[in-house]
Amino acid sequence: MTHSTNFEAFLASDKTWVADGGLETDLIFSDGLDLPHFASFHVFDTDEGRAILAQYYDRYIEVARRSGTGFVLDTATWRSGAFWSDIVGRPLAELEAATREAVIAARGARERHSDVPTVLNGAVGPAGDGYAPDRLYTAEAAEQLHAHQVRWMAEEGVEMISAVTMTHPGEAIGIVRAARAHDLPVVVSFTTETDGRLPTGQSVEEAIAETDAATGGAPVFYMINCAHPDHFASVLAGDWTSRIGGIRANASRMSHAELDEAEELDAGNPEEFGELYGALYQTLPQLRVIGGCCGTDKRHIGCAAHHIIGSTSHDSHNEAAA
Repeated sequence: MTHSTNFEAFLASDKTWVADGGLETDLIFSDGLDLPHFASFHVFDTDEGRAILAQYYDRYIEVARRSGTGFVLDTATWRSGAFWSDIVGRPLAELEAATREAVIAARGARERHSDVPTVLNGAVGPAGDGYAPDRLYTAEAAEQLHAHQVRWMAEEGVEMISAVTMTHPGEAIGIVRAARAHDLPVVVSFTTETDGRLPTGQSVEEAIAETDAATGGAPVFYMINCAHPDHFASVLAGDWTSRIGGIRANASRMSHAELDEAEELDAGNPEEFGELYGALYQTLPQLRVIGGCCGTDKRHIGCAAHHIIGSTSHDSHNEAAA
């Protein structure tokens, strides 16, 4: 596998790197954007949307700068894969164009902040509901389904691929294979319910073991996202946790079902969020990246950075939390 210089810097860093928060919820509730079907690629429909996304990236990269660390920059592509064409009412060619523009926008953000070490991460979401295993794919079917989007991002220069909000190993394995076909490093992030298990009922430990066995241990590391720390912290025990290199938690303690029905944003408590991340870091010493998911914004990420990254100043933490 050939790694980019930026990705090598990420792996070699002795500090945890920062990622953004809940892209879709932040753009909807903080910036007032309309994102049908919770698809962030709609920002590329207008110049206003593009400008707001640029400002979104800027505020999170500033957290990394103040923390004295690097930034993992996710593309706005969680739902721009081929599966979503009929659902969002866009032909495949338009999804391809949006995916490619998302990578270009990410590259632009990195160029604006060239003083902050940044790796471009191609975000690949589930082909279906990330809150429920409404579709269980074989690895072969998942690879074919996600191959288009991974190829588009690879051709535009992403430096890693992350399969996020995965509900079962079959789809994760397929995305890993699609990424490896382009010689890209890949990360897999599973989501859990309030009991710390995947929506299928499988444990995170079992899901990681199954994915590793099917791919020869190809994922660089694993993550957990789209669940509150209280939902999964109790299951993080054993040697297998050394494979977990990232956390992107929800701000809210609500279950996935409750979040689906919620009409208002539950942003939780950013300071408590940071404290919980500090506790997770004691359990997960291989933690390479910290970010957020639903309901989180720069306050949450700033607080998490303060509790994990030693060089983060108290003043920077307070400003991020303001």
